[in-house]
Amino acid sequence: MTASIDELLNAQRLPGTNVSLSSVLREDARVEGSTLKLVLGVPVARIRAQLAESLREALGAAGAGISDIDLSSDIPGAQVANQAAAVPGVKNIVAVASGKGGVGKSTTAVNLALALVQEGARVGILDADIYGPSQSQMLGVADQRPQVVNKNMLLPLQAHGVSMISMGNLATEDTPMIWRGPMVSGALQQLLSQTQWRDIDYLIVDMPPGTGDIALTLAQRVPVTGSVIVTTPQDIALLDAKKGIEMFRKVNIPVFGVVENMAVHICSKCGHREHIFGEDGGLRLAEQYGVEVLGQLPLAMNIREQSDGGTPPVAAEPESAVAEIYRGIARRVALAVCRQAQRQLAPQIVVE
Repeated sequence: MTASIDELLNAQRLPGTNVSLSSVLREDARVEGSTLKLVLGVPVARIRAQLAESLREALGAAGAGISDIDLSSDIPGAQVANQAAAVPGVKNIVAVASGKGGVGKSTTAVNLALALVQEGARVGILDADIYGPSQSQMLGVADQRPQVVNKNMLLPLQAHGVSMISMGNLATEDTPMIWRGPMVSGALQQLLSQTQWRDIDYLIVDMPPGTGDIALTLAQRVPVTGSVIVTTPQDIALLDAKKGIEMFRKVNIPVFGVVENMAVHICSKCGHREHIFGEDGGLRLAEQYGVEVLGQLPLAMNIREQSDGGTPPVAAEPESAVAEIYRGIARRVALAVCRQAQRQLAPQIVVE
């Protein structure tokens, strides 16, 4: 590869980000005849054509003699701090958590998963909220039961391109989980290890609210790549979100960033904007802990209606402004995973 192409890739930005293209390469770029072949560590299905055209123009202007761009993705699997055994068929596990209930954690988890699918990744969802599972309803598969294979393995259900498993699909909606902590932790481990995941780039784990048994089990026994904290701008929600960040930091699980739900309400009649739950609380939280604001979602009726109806906004209206916000969150999470894997590949110098 010529130096001019190397410099061009370093100057080129991924669409919608300030990240250089060279920083997300999985391997050195190759020139074969008049074709430039690039393998990226992030999914780029929706922006592949735009990115290829931008590269083609830049290479043409530089006189590089390149007429074709071959773009593909190979998502890396990042190592984890707790050295827990890998989950077969899963490269990365991303926990979506909140300090308290009612802040839109499950809605964020399902739309993040669907957005990653639209970006071209292979995605799964594990509903770890054993007491109050909701993913089966949100994905429109509440009436389905997973198939059992090889005596004790569950085949995940398929919905909108996502592989999913939830206690909601193993018990009726009227059956309460009246279990103590050890039983809940055991159920989580069974759902994770006895589900036959296949080639999953990102397994999104919808965590229960709080910092109890499930959180500790994930931290100690599950190879979690990183976490996403969901909150509203409300001061009470922020207090609990801080506890979630502190918990993940204590167990050495990276916090990729904060998603602020219900950031603003826009009146459907007159367009008036009103910060019902406060303003920029998620931004202040992110600044306090030195993490990124992954996205800010409005308080909108269609988000609730579409999620309750089994077709969340990213699937129901993929070209909507809300869906684009979720895809922005997905791209930032994918970049965080890629960066983490790259940091681990960097050589370390030991002086004795």
